[in-house]
Amino acid sequence: MTVIRSQLIGTGYKLPAKVLTNDDLSKMVETSDEWISTRTGIRSRHIAEKDELTSDLSYDAAVMAIKNAGIKNEEIDFIIVATVTGDTTFPATAAKLSKKLGLLPGTPAMDVNAACSGFVYASQIADNMIRLGQVKTALVIGAETLSKITDWTDRNTCVLFGDGAGAAIFRAAECAGTKDDTGVLATKIYADGSQFDHLCSDSGVSLNQKAGFIHMDGKEVFKIAIPSLVQGVEESLKIAGLEVADVDWYVPHQANLRIIDSVAKKLEIDMDKVIVTVDHHGNTSAASIPLALAEAFAAGKIKKGDVVAVSAMGAGFTWGGMIIRV
Repeated sequence: MTVIRSQLIGTGYKLPAKVLTNDDLSKMVETSDEWISTRTGIRSRHIAEKDELTSDLSYDAAVMAIKNAGIKNEEIDFIIVATVTGDTTFPATAAKLSKKLGLLPGTPAMDVNAACSGFVYASQIADNMIRLGQVKTALVIGAETLSKITDWTDRNTCVLFGDGAGAAIFRAAECAGTKDDTGVLATKIYADGSQFDHLCSDSGVSLNQKAGFIHMDGKEVFKIAIPSLVQGVEESLKIAGLEVADVDWYVPHQANLRIIDSVAKKLEIDMDKVIVTVDHHGNTSAASIPLALAEAFAAGKIKKGDVVAVSAMGAGFTWGGMIIRV
């Protein structure tokens, strides 16, 4: 008996041209390259220009993913964008992107807001729709212009965030229904609203009609991030019927190198198997995992047949994991 799996057939990414280094930041706030890099592992990040929108970054990432997948734009029958920094309050950035890509009229398009876990959430939605036979080819994007909601006078947050977009294309394929299949083998997502105030925007449309800035209690986020990221991998592996030893690559949310290192140690995954981009991307929220995935594919690190474990944790709090055999 065969089953339908969501196979990852193409990835792409886009980073703004402008690069902001730690030394640049030291001229803006009281900080230094040593202070930032030793605490976070971040050395630089990309910053969007004033007229460079989340949809612009998404479009370029999508075009690259479509080319790498070897498909035509009109073959995409579902588009979902994970972001907390959409172009407008409404409609969805995905709808704007759908028009720009020239997708067929009637193609469903939506945004999802799960902050740094957004790509995992969006991928689960796309995977479920593919497995149910509702769509065949899904374009999943994580994209952010966090620099536009960053308080550049707050050294506790402004050193952390960057802009960018990553895209992935999933396509339905018949498989045997075993753990040896190619495609998405498992997804698992979670949320705990009691942690809402630890990482959030200090404003909103309904609250005060403003976009506001990022507010974060770093100690609380750090404390909860590690077990959440570990759980995302462990529970997803359990669903997939695999062990940590089966994992060829681990792609975590890129927020802090110390967090990534701690999670790898708890999972007993060698850092040589961990994709790390936080040093030159910073924290790009929903874009971080697809950015890291796309860079790893472009560099030839991830190869056909590899098992990739993904996990993320973000505002909400939200968290989750995904296992893919590419």
